[in-house]
Amino acid sequence: MTRGPLVVVGDALLDVDLEGSATRLSPEAPVPVVDTERVWQRPGGAALAALLAARHADDVVLVSGIADDSGGRILRRLLSDAGVTVASLPTRGSTVTKTRVRARGQSVLRIDRGDATVLRDRLPADVSDALMDARAICVADYGRGVTSIPALRAALESAAGRVPVVWDPHPRGCTPVAGCALVTPNEDEARQLFGDASPDAMRQKWRAGALCVTVGRRGARVFERDQPRRHVEVPHVVGTAPADACGAGDRFAVAAAAALADGADAHAAVTAAVDAAARFVVAGGAAAVSTLAPEDTGSSAAAGATGAMPEADVVAWVRAQQASGRTVVATGGCFDLLHTGHVSLLRHARQLGDALVVLVNSDDSVRGLKGPDRPVMAEADRARVLAALACVDAVTVFDDATPNRVLDLLRPDVWVKGGDYAADDLPEAEVVRRHGGDVVIVPTVSGYSSSRLIAMARNDERSSS
Repeated sequence: MTRGPLVVVGDALLDVDLEGSATRLSPEAPVPVVDTERVWQRPGGAALAALLAARHADDVVLVSGIADDSGGRILRRLLSDAGVTVASLPTRGSTVTKTRVRARGQSVLRIDRGDATVLRDRLPADVSDALMDARAICVADYGRGVTSIPALRAALESAAGRVPVVWDPHPRGCTPVAGCALVTPNEDEARQLFGDASPDAMRQKWRAGALCVTVGRRGARVFERDQPRRHVEVPHVVGTAPADACGAGDRFAVAAAAALADGADAHAAVTAAVDAAARFVVAGGAAAVSTLAPEDTGSSAAAGATGAMPEADVVAWVRAQQASGRTVVATGGCFDLLHTGHVSLLRHARQLGDALVVLVNSDDSVRGLKGPDRPVMAEADRARVLAALACVDAVTVFDDATPNRVLDLLRPDVWVKGGDYAADDLPEAEVVRRHGGDVVIVPTVSGYSSSRLIAMARNDERSSS
């Protein structure tokens, strides 16, 4: 029997980080002037929770309202690239976008815009089906109306009788439906939600199986029916990026939901969630799952008409990423006719770090490797297609038979190849490791190769002529 999806329900937002430096004050007012260097985008709110849930499950469905505007299209693309299916609620208005202005890692200002409102209509069929088939549900309430829809609340309460429902509440949101397996406010939210009431009293009022109050770096307190209060400590974890707690609550909630879906009790689920959230924070938080905005002048999508960055520019770009604490992942290949296997490789690679650069064999290099009738697609077209993918942050083209020379310049933190061979057998492994990088082999998707697809197409042409 197949397992159903892990379903995330809540308010989807678009998060944007304007990242730059501030070295002077404005002449109009005593405020800093931030010179923008990079623009990063990521799903926010329940959409971020869904993105993070995809780390636990191959089948993730987000139930939310996403507006039909440019922000909504960006959200859908980012979620699709992460393997998240969207079951849309009818929505009017514009996508809620939260923009952080950051200078050298410090937030200077946040700008909120957008007025997306979900309509209180009957649930679409795909929403009802997702909730009925779910193996677990995580509700990420951001107080913007999704959890107030009567039909949705009824469906969630019904689901709570069948599968674990984890509810991450918001002071401006709605109360959890009866029967939730776990409710997960943080300390500030609990203070606003509970008032003078005790956590146990609130658990009973909400008719929840367990209530967990997260207390930041001090861990979490768990209140269960007929059990004494228990405290879960934060494990000692070492990070490679500046710690950022943005998104930690979403990481906690989806990890707890995934653990409950696998049969864990409330205490074990909270323990797993505390560990996941701690690792998420020290890995850079939500910033670590951001991608460069296509309009950003430093991104591959804007790197000229070909989509490829010049070699010197991509080296400088990698150095800037690493200087800001980001883990740079690199992969490479011909990518002649992009297919499912390529996309799987690129997604796997992007999940191993904070930024992904793709090294593409030039036309001459491909001819030397594959023969005189290749490539089918010119290097400019191959680079342009790769640069359009949300999981790809930069693209560069190289002329050599191997990527060794470029890797010696780039010095990525991780080098990824698809295949079933040992990492030590790769000729480029020594170059990557000499600069302190890791080599990771990810499995290929069987049945897909550019050579096979091209041969099939040519056979079809011959048979039809």
